[in-house]
Amino acid sequence: MKKGCRRLVIIGLCAAVFFATYDFGANQGIDQVQATKKDDLKQQNREDQEKLDNIDDQVNELEDEQEGIDAEIQTLSEEIAELMASISLLEEEIEAKKAQIEQAKIDLAEAQDVEKAQYEAMKVRVKAMYESGETSFLDILFSSSSMQDMLNKADYVEKIHEYDRKMLTNYKIARQNVENLKENLEIEESELEAAQEGLEEEMDSVEEARAELEAISADYAVQISKARQQAEIYKSQIKSRNAQIKQIEAEEERKRKEEEERKRKEEEERRRKEEEAKKNSASSNDSNSSSATTEKPAAASGTDTSAITSAKGSAKGKEIAAYACQFVGNPYVAGGTSLTNGADCSGFTQSVFKAYGYSLPRNSTSQRSVGRAVSYAEAEPGDIICYPGHVAIYIGNGKIVHASSAKTGIKISNALYRDILCVRRVV
Repeated sequence: MKKGCRRLVIIGLCAAVFFATYDFGANQGIDQVQATKKDDLKQQNREDQEKLDNIDDQVNELEDEQEGIDAEIQTLSEEIAELMASISLLEEEIEAKKAQIEQAKIDLAEAQDVEKAQYEAMKVRVKAMYESGETSFLDILFSSSSMQDMLNKADYVEKIHEYDRKMLTNYKIARQNVENLKENLEIEESELEAAQEGLEEEMDSVEEARAELEAISADYAVQISKARQQAEIYKSQIKSRNAQIKQIEAEEERKRKEEEERKRKEEEERRRKEEEAKKNSASSNDSNSSSATTEKPAAASGTDTSAITSAKGSAKGKEIAAYACQFVGNPYVAGGTSLTNGADCSGFTQSVFKAYGYSLPRNSTSQRSVGRAVSYAEAEPGDIICYPGHVAIYIGNGKIVHASSAKTGIKISNALYRDILCVRRVV
C-alpha cells in the first residue's frame, strides 16, 4: 500500500513537471515573439533616429545658408535704399538745373532784346544825324560858328559814339555770359541725367540680384519646411513605437510576475509532495530497520570511473565525482535524500556534497544559484549540471551521474541528453 502511494506521488510529480514544462515552452515561444517584436521596434527606432539626426543636420545647414543669404539681401536692400536716396537728390538737382536753365533762357531773351533795342536806337540816331546833315566831322567843322563850338560838337559826337559802342559791347558781353551760363547749365543737366541713369541701372541690377537671392531664400524655406515635416513624421513613428515597446515591456513584466508566482506555487506544491513522500519513505524505512543504517555503495566495483581520472579539474571535484559514482544502481525516491535507500535528483546532489562538508539547497531550482557559473565547455568533475527541473553531477568526458527516475534509479548518462540551463562550480 505504501509503495502504491509512493508511485502515485512520483506520477503526480512527473505530470506536474510535464505540464509545467509544456506551458513554459508555450509561454517562452510567445515571449520570444514579443521580444523579437520589441527588438525590431527598437531597431526601427534607431534607424529613424539616425534619419532624424541627419534631417536635423540638413535643417541646420539650410538655416545657416539661408541666414547668410538673408544677410546679403539685407545688404542689397540697404544699397538700394542708398541708391534711391542718391537718385532722389539727383532728381532735385536736375529740377533745380532745369529751373536755372529756364531762368537763363529768360535772361538771354532779355539781353537779346536789350541788345536789339540798343542797336535800333543807334540806327535811329545815325539816321537822324544823317538827315540833319551831321554826317561827319567835316560837316561839324564847317557848320561850327567858332572853334569852341566845333570842339564841343566834335566832343559830343564822339561821346555819343563811345557810349553806343560801350553799351553795345556790354550788351554783347551780357548776352554771351547768359548764353555761356545756359550752355553750362545744360551740360550740368546732361551730366546729372547721365548720373541718374547710371544709378537707376545700378539699382535695377541690385534689385535683380536681391530678387534672385529672395528666390533662393524662399527655396531654402520650402526645403526646411519639408525637412521639418519629415522630421515630425519620424518623431511620431518613434513615439508610437516607444508606446508599443512600453506596452510590450509591461506585458513582459506581468508575465514575469505570473511566471514567478507560478514557480512559487509549483515549488510549494513540490515541497508539499516531497514532505509527503518523506513521510511515506520514513514509514517504509522504519519497516526495514533491520537494513544497514549507513550509506553504502551499491555498485562501487562495477562503475567505470576512468572518465573522472582522465578529465581535467581539481582533486576535490574528482573525489566528489568518484564518491557519487559509488551509488550508481541505488533507487530513485521522490523527496528522498538517502544515497542507499533512495533519493531524488536534488536530494542526491545535496547528500553527496554534504558528505564533503558543503551545504546545498534542497531543490533543483535553488541549486542553480550555488557556487559560481561556468560554461559547459569549462565543466570539470564535481560541477553541478542544471537542467529544467533536474540536476546532476558532472564526472568528465561528457558524462554525468544523477538520480534519474524511479524506473532507472541512480545512473550515469550523457550530459547532453537534455538542454543544459547552466553549470555551477561549488568546489
